[in-house]
Amino acid sequence: MSHQGTAPLLPVALSAAPPRSGVGIRRAALGLRLGAALGVLLVALPVVALAFAAARGSGDLWPHLIRYVLPEAAVETALLLAGVGAVAVGIGTGTAWLVTTCRFPGRKTFAWALVLPLAMPAYVAAYAWLDVLHPASAVQSGLRALLGLTNPRAIPLPEIRSLPGCIMVMGTVLFPYVYLAARAAFLTQGPDMLRAGRAMGAGGWRLFLTVGLPMAWPAVTAGAALALLETLNDVGAAEFLGVRTLTVSVYVTWITRSSLEGAAQIALVLLAAVAAVLAIEGWGRSRARDARAVPDAIPPDLRPLPLGRGLLASLGCAVPVLLGFVTPASYLLWAASRRVAEFGWPAELGTWIANSATLAAIATLLVLPTALLLAFGARTGAGVGGRPGLDAALLRASLLGYALPGGIAAVGLIIAFGGLDDALETLGALAPPPLSGTLAALILAYFVRFLAIPASGLDAAYGRIRREVDWSARAMGAGPGRILWRVHLPLLLPALLAAALLVFLDAMKELPATLLLRPFNRETLATALYGEAARGTYEEGAVAALALVVVGLPVIALMVAGGRATAARARRPGRRSRPLA
Repeated sequence: MSHQGTAPLLPVALSAAPPRSGVGIRRAALGLRLGAALGVLLVALPVVALAFAAARGSGDLWPHLIRYVLPEAAVETALLLAGVGAVAVGIGTGTAWLVTTCRFPGRKTFAWALVLPLAMPAYVAAYAWLDVLHPASAVQSGLRALLGLTNPRAIPLPEIRSLPGCIMVMGTVLFPYVYLAARAAFLTQGPDMLRAGRAMGAGGWRLFLTVGLPMAWPAVTAGAALALLETLNDVGAAEFLGVRTLTVSVYVTWITRSSLEGAAQIALVLLAAVAAVLAIEGWGRSRARDARAVPDAIPPDLRPLPLGRGLLASLGCAVPVLLGFVTPASYLLWAASRRVAEFGWPAELGTWIANSATLAAIATLLVLPTALLLAFGARTGAGVGGRPGLDAALLRASLLGYALPGGIAAVGLIIAFGGLDDALETLGALAPPPLSGTLAALILAYFVRFLAIPASGLDAAYGRIRREVDWSARAMGAGPGRILWRVHLPLLLPALLAAALLVFLDAMKELPATLLLRPFNRETLATALYGEAARGTYEEGAVAALALVVVGLPVIALMVAGGRATAARARRPGRRSRPLA
């Protein structure tokens, strides 16, 4: 944000601000820092509880887990991560390169349509594909009737309940994380590097592999890390499709064997997998330290493709959209309409929506102020000599919560609150523990998982506010609280609203933590869908699944609008690329 755009706000906001004493300012800063630190401690609570529970051991269950559970689950998880990562990176970077540098039929449509699979939760896509490819499904029955076939196995469609099937479903749903990051990187590289590569004789995919991809590699690894973290967080898609991952093993060990200690030990192994994903992402960034976006670069030149190659490019962009969004969404719409036409709307649908929305709203209202305090502290509390201080460290620590799968957060909180129950009982407390048997644990799990979304978004938004704004406010005697409330908050409002939308929608769709922590007989859209899929009554859950997809569409609209605005600013007249050095 420019200085000219923010300066007029200061006299209005602070003209009546009385001078603050140094003691008052320090007390206000300490209060803000304590609030931010409390949020980070809550993020760390599940991990600490897991470590203590795992250290106590699980008795006779641990040898069983080592021999029969962990090896298979670890191998399945590693293969799933490798497959989903390969699919996401291949589709995401390839389609991003095509829509950014080439002109072919449907390019403008595919530029935003390739984001649509993000509106489809992985477990919803798995739920839809299970019925689409089942021999007894209405889809296959209709095809057999159309072709005059009677054998249920006459149409040799692939087996979806398998590791390759799970990789296909999750890869085609999660590749937009890589697509969005790679496309943004390609847009900001500018045309000069590509022109230099063409001048050296490189073209087509050689230009992509030797120039485009190395420059965009930090963004690609960041997008791939998000896709892999979502894969580790998943429990519904893997269980529906018969893949025994570490996350599924945590859920089964806790629900089936009622062993919190065993679930904690598996969760720590899963946490090691999370650390490995983050380490790979960091390695990818370190391998491309010289890759930098050119701030004032115009987008790359669009090269027209010959008709044949153009049609192949259109097909290459269309297939992921068909697999990741159009096919499952069409099935859900068809199945839901059949269910409503025959039996009417599910009687519990309103309750499911209300439960999901209430929990998501409470979590959002708790997450946003904490994230604002963290971002404000990182903005105003830099360490001595320009080195990042405690406030910046708190912000970085809060970002780790998003890397915690929901199952890990849930098991850790169950252990922590169980310890609280035991402590209060030992002390002879007359009143029941305030968190035991309530929705507080579930809301806290949402807090742990989604604090990173607004924290990182607000930190990025602060980077667009000039430091002169803070200096002017301090010169007029404003303390930290007044600066935050009267100056920063109005400037951060767009980023704050966008973060609120993202947190609310992610909490609406969250499944692993909700399955483990929700009170009995309190269903959300996600858990209702999971229950119907577990019972094999797919059409009964189609309405809830369709509602979850519709909930995700506003995020897609927000991303598309933001991408178009960025592209429009990049292409506005008067912009020039920097000369090639």
